[in-house]
Amino acid sequence: MIRPRTACCPASLAGHSVRTICLLVEYDGTDFCGWQRQPHGRSVQGELEQALATLLREPVGVTGAGRTDAGTHALGQVAHFRTASCMALERLQAGLNGLLPADVAVRAAVEATADFHARYSARSKRYRYRIYTGKPALARRFVWAVRRPLAVAAMRDAAQVLLGTHAFGAFCKQDPVPANLDCRVLDVQLVQRGPELLFEIEADRFLRHMVRTIVGTLAEIGAGRRPVGDMAALLAGGQRELAGRTAPACGLCLLWVAYPDGPLAALSRGGAEPA
Repeated sequence: MIRPRTACCPASLAGHSVRTICLLVEYDGTDFCGWQRQPHGRSVQGELEQALATLLREPVGVTGAGRTDAGTHALGQVAHFRTASCMALERLQAGLNGLLPADVAVRAAVEATADFHARYSARSKRYRYRIYTGKPALARRFVWAVRRPLAVAAMRDAAQVLLGTHAFGAFCKQDPVPANLDCRVLDVQLVQRGPELLFEIEADRFLRHMVRTIVGTLAEIGAGRRPVGDMAALLAGGQRELAGRTAPACGLCLLWVAYPDGPLAALSRGGAEPA
């Protein structure tokens, strides 16, 4: 579905005026109101569209694989747009990086088939949440500092019940209540590296605030304020008010988006870690 292209106006598009271009995007979400364009406040989508309009000299609409919240970061966000421009992909990427602000970078640009859609063609997404159990300095913009020891084994046991398909009503924003609460969780990992805990979760889809509410609940389990069995009970009951707090957005990062047959997932997994 996705194929790398470097030549201007490739032969495969002969007779067609519109190209579909995919971007692999990294951003520090601290100073953004989120991915989605807003009437007031900076958005990642807005910055990309403004840079593309300047570079290509035409209005461009950008569609992302997911709408990350205000303060959430991304190492491997995927976006697509359609354009009549024949600009070579290397020049397009370099031009965008020259125009974009310091907190957004285009890590790759590839050409896709006309039916590709950054959101609907995705097979899964993987997020990482970073908890710091001390006082961070350099990493303070990218972690949730809880400043207390947490029982990692209990948190890890609780997280395992998330695997499989469940209704995640207890772990999502309720205003409004999503029409479809079911998500299939493919993998969960909780790794300790010194004072830092790295929680990773991969699923076919995510509800708004889902990862952050899961993390907030796990932190309460790790702090001994609720039993390990609460995670299964919350999944079964579906009551948001019984789950833990929504963890801060600063600790969350979209690691990568996977597609059935494209190189973008592999590219996004190979990037540098946030500071």
